[in-house]
Amino acid sequence: MRQSFTVASIAVHSVVIAAALLAQVIADGALPTPHRPIIFDSSQFMPVDIQLPKPRVLPSARTGESASAVAAPIVAPTGVADETGREADPAPASAGLVSGVEGGAPSDIEGVGLNAAVPPPPPPPVAQMPPLRLHSGMKAPVKIGDVAPVYPVLARNAHIEGVVILEAVLDAQGRVQSVRVLRSVQTLDRAAVEAVQQWRFTPALLNGQAVPVVMTVTVNFTLQ
Repeated sequence: MRQSFTVASIAVHSVVIAAALLAQVIADGALPTPHRPIIFDSSQFMPVDIQLPKPRVLPSARTGESASAVAAPIVAPTGVADETGREADPAPASAGLVSGVEGGAPSDIEGVGLNAAVPPPPPPPVAQMPPLRLHSGMKAPVKIGDVAPVYPVLARNAHIEGVVILEAVLDAQGRVQSVRVLRSVQTLDRAAVEAVQQWRFTPALLNGQAVPVVMTVTVNFTLQ
């Protein structure tokens, strides 16, 4: 039953499709009319003649004749002096006056216009001078008072060794003003700082003058 229904359905669809194709083949209707192109006809446009305004004329002051408004004048204006060829020369200074001074004679003013040599400012006192970095043009300080660091018990028991690098600021007399740790060994830093704070140095010299300086020192902790 189901197979018969399927065959009947295929047959009906085939007949409908064949009828549609046959209708397209035997149709004799008229073809659609194509669109007409747009053609511009020059006869539909009228040329327009544009009239330019005539130039405005003014009466001439000398002859009474008409002259263009933009024409160059042919008569020199009154009240203008003749050129002498020395208009670019600087104006002469007033006699008995010094340039840049209001009133007064040169004999009343002494040293006007002279640039006196200004002496350089004196160097700041050594006590106010900021510490300088050591360089080749200076005489480096020499340690004259040494205090050995106390090896911390905790570091000794843990067998901790190392080198602590410090930055020390010395005043002009060679005394240590402040100490800062640059390279740390945690259990050894405090002992190194306390030892360096007690060191003494000779003054650092710059051009023969004692100056405060910043220098780097190292404290080496080694177990014997």
